[in-house]
Amino acid sequence: MVAEDIGGRLRMARLQKGLSLRSVASALGVSASLISQVETGKTQPSVSTLYAMVTYLGISIDELLGVTAAAAPAAESAPSAAPSVTTGRAAVQRAEDNPVLEMENGVRWERLAAGEGPADALLVTYEPGATSSVEGKLMRHAGVEYAYLLEGQLTVQIDFDTYTLRPGDSLHFDSVRPHLYLNRSDRIARGIWFVVGRREQNQSMPPASGVGQAPPTSIGSAVDVLRAMDDLD
Repeated sequence: MVAEDIGGRLRMARLQKGLSLRSVASALGVSASLISQVETGKTQPSVSTLYAMVTYLGISIDELLGVTAAAAPAAESAPSAAPSVTTGRAAVQRAEDNPVLEMENGVRWERLAAGEGPADALLVTYEPGATSSVEGKLMRHAGVEYAYLLEGQLTVQIDFDTYTLRPGDSLHFDSVRPHLYLNRSDRIARGIWFVVGRREQNQSMPPASGVGQAPPTSIGSAVDVLRAMDDLD
């Protein structure tokens, strides 16, 4: 189920906060034209642009995909003779019902079944050559990221370290650390992602990569180096 009107929801969130196209574009370090094209559905955002937008606007992936909360099913008073499947989102979500978000450059997110908890649960696909940032810039966002690669091969850069993930490999890291995903192979890479705590940290974290900010007075870590490099763009 491909999610529609993603741009419209981003526009609504922006207008509800009383923000202009120019102010959002300036804060995210992108052009107002790009924001306008995303909002009108003329172009798909990259992963880095999407994360920057939802973080800056303070909305969840569920809100972006138009997923509404479903009440948990009531417990049965007595077991039934045959096993039953509860089809509510709190229990079972069929594959054909997964909300899908197609992004720029061959990246696809499928929202997996989850309750109103702190995690964004996603089935993520990177086509050959796909990357989380077409510009090659590392992104940052709130939360802790967990991933398990099901198939293919995916390269991930975290700070100054680069890793190649293969089927069965997993990783986790604080998503505020600058990172980039890239499929350098000629096969699809697909895995399960959980981003925990992004929503709760939106208001308390430092600005995401590309968001306007003053250069640090001292450089004491890889994060500070990359933030300083961003300010030179």
